[in-house]
Amino acid sequence: METKMLVTATRRPATTRGGFTLIELLITIAIVIALGAIVGVPLLGARDEANVGIAQTQLDNIEQALEFFELDYRRVPNEEEGLAVLWDKEMLDPDSDETKWKKYLSEALPNDPWGNEWGYRGEDPEYGEKYDLWSNGPDGEEGTEDDIVAWSTSEEDEFGDFGGDMPDAPAP
Repeated sequence: METKMLVTATRRPATTRGGFTLIELLITIAIVIALGAIVGVPLLGARDEANVGIAQTQLDNIEQALEFFELDYRRVPNEEEGLAVLWDKEMLDPDSDETKWKKYLSEALPNDPWGNEWGYRGEDPEYGEKYDLWSNGPDGEEGTEDDIVAWSTSEEDEFGDFGGDMPDAPAP
């Protein structure tokens, strides 16, 4: 006689939770957006500051190249030559001695960090400097507060006072 074993399967109770509810998803998305905003805003500010620093460094490099050009030619590049004469001998004024020319910048000048061309005036600078050199800054408009310039934008002169004369030196 054969004995049959009855195997009774025990059923697990069906779970009532199959996923997230709509409210849980919305709360999770809101938290992720809030964290993104908290982290993202300072990072964007740091990027803007970095671009200003890059522009200032590029401006300093251009100024140094202009100084070397001036040492060789006893003048700064004129309007027709522009900044391109610092890397392209073909831009040199035909009346200038080509034998003095050297590559003052190793490669063609890139635009500023915001994609704008550098501003340059060399023959008759507006403020009595040898030349005017500037970036229009993030807004791309000349003459606004965010411009990065090669000249002083304050009233302070080289001696640290504001428009006053240097005090007379005491007599020896």
